[in-house]
Parts: sequence; C-alpha cells; structure tokens
Amino acid sequence: MKPQLVIMAAGLGSRFGGLKQMAPVDPEGHWIIDYSIFDAVRAGFGEIILIVKPENEALFRDTLGKRIGRHTRITYVHQRPEVLPAGFSVPEGRVKPWGTAHAVLCAKDAINAPFAVINADDFYGAGGFSAIHDYLVSDHPANEYAMVGYRVENTLTENGHVARGVCVMDESGAYLTGIVERTHVEPRPGGAAYTDDDGKTFIFIPDGTTVSMNLWGFTPNILTEIENRFAGFLAENLPRNPLKCEYFLPLIPNQLIAEGKAQVRVLPCHEKWYGVTYQPDLPLVQSAIARMKQAGVYPNDIWA
Repeated sequence: MKPQLVIMAAGLGSRFGGLKQMAPVDPEGHWIIDYSIFDAVRAGFGEIILIVKPENEALFRDTLGKRIGRHTRITYVHQRPEVLPAGFSVPEGRVKPWGTAHAVLCAKDAINAPFAVINADDFYGAGGFSAIHDYLVSDHPANEYAMVGYRVENTLTENGHVARGVCVMDESGAYLTGIVERTHVEPRPGGAAYTDDDGKTFIFIPDGTTVSMNLWGFTPNILTEIENRFAGFLAENLPRNPLKCEYFLPLIPNQLIAEGKAQVRVLPCHEKWYGVTYQPDLPLVQSAIARMKQAGVYPNDIWA
C-alpha cells in the first residue's frame, strides 16, 4: 500500500493577511501546495488527505482538486473546533483552531496506511518527500517514526520572525531525543537567534542546527496516542489559556520519547525551505520557483 500524505490546510494565515495557502507562486496560478503534491506523487505517495475548514472545502475542490484530480486521489476532511473529547466544549469566544495534533486527529478515519504530515504553506523540496517516502516503505519497528530535519539557516525569512522546533538528538545524530518549540526565531550571521522575552534577550542558534518543519512520518498507531492524550492536554491548558492554547503535533512524539515508548529517526535534508509567512515573502517564493523551473527541477506547467 502506498503511503498517504496528510496536508494541514485549515490555518488562518493571520500574519500573511489572508488565506496564504491559496497565494499563486507561478504564472500558471499554482500554489505551494501544488508543488508539495507534485513532489509527493513523484516520490511515490498515493492518496492525498487534505485537512480544511468546512467553509473552504468547495473552494479547494474547484481549484486544486480540478488541477490534480486526474493525477492522484484527494480526500477532504474538516478540522472542526467541536471535535473534542467527552466532557469538553469550545470555550466562548474561541475562534483559533486547536492546533496541528488536533488537525491530524480530525483525519483519523481517513488514514489507513503509513503516512506523512506536512503544512500546506511550506515548500519542502523534492528531497524531503523522497526521504520520508523511502522511510515509510522500509522495514522499521512499529514504534519508530521519522522526521525530516532541516538546517536552521535554510528555514528563515528576512521579513520577520518564525516559529521553529529546535531538535535535540542522541549522540549518534540519528534519533530525536526532543524538540524545543521556539516561537520567535530570527536570522543572524552564521545562523539564527531566538527570544523568549519579547526581544529583551536573544540566544544564538548556529548554522547546521536541525529544526523541524512539521514533515513527519508515522504509522496509524500514532492516532491512538494523539486521541488518548488530548483530554489531558485540555484539562491542563484550558483553564490558563482557553482562547489560544494549541495541541501541537510535536508534543506527542516528545512525550513518547520521554516515556521510552517510541523512537523518532531524523532524516537529514539540505533542501531550502520557502514559505509565505508574511506578504513580502511571496515574491521571494515566486522567484525561487522560477529559478528551479529554469534549472529543470520542475516543468513549466507541473500538471500539464
């Protein structure tokens, strides 16, 4: 069975100023997500599971779905805020989604094979999809997962700060021992720097540091862990941050590693990340894709 690709496309895109998943990145009107799916299909992935807000499904079907429907199967699932464990309800005034782990949980009924997870608005490069596909179809223990690790200097924007999961690895450099979420990371000569106190102090992150871009590889058994741990997360976090707390996907592998219940293999990737976190990022992505087309990495019209 071919691996499935789960794409999280229900984000609000607040810093970008609109639905950034749908910003055209080439003259043909393709989005970043088109290139992710193209790279994934070329690497050997089968079904695409697209997680969207219910009100956006028709728009995705009429655009992306029509472009790629003859090349691969797309299943649409909804990330709905009311998908919660028994005994919990959406707090009054809450509009923010429940986060990336919740998004994957909303897709659990559609997942029936080893699967990769990506963000809709990140450009990962063909090498990332090849690495995770080859891992998913290889023999490995049932409680071993994988994460594609990017070099921090390849994942930054000059137009503001980004959030990155800074990876801690074992002595071999092959397995993850934990991910530390840094919500404010900026580029610096020779690497990057993060702040946890609104810019009063910055801590340097050197070139070559491995970070997570939410390109994960899992077996379906991870879904049980995501579901079983959600109630505990809500019980702990709702009282102190009812409107904005988020159930992030890296939390689950982090906990499983700490408990000795799973391993996560780190797959090194030297691809350069591109994204549209901010409006000025868009022309930079467009220029990068134009250069890659000129170099023969992609055809002029990827779905022609």
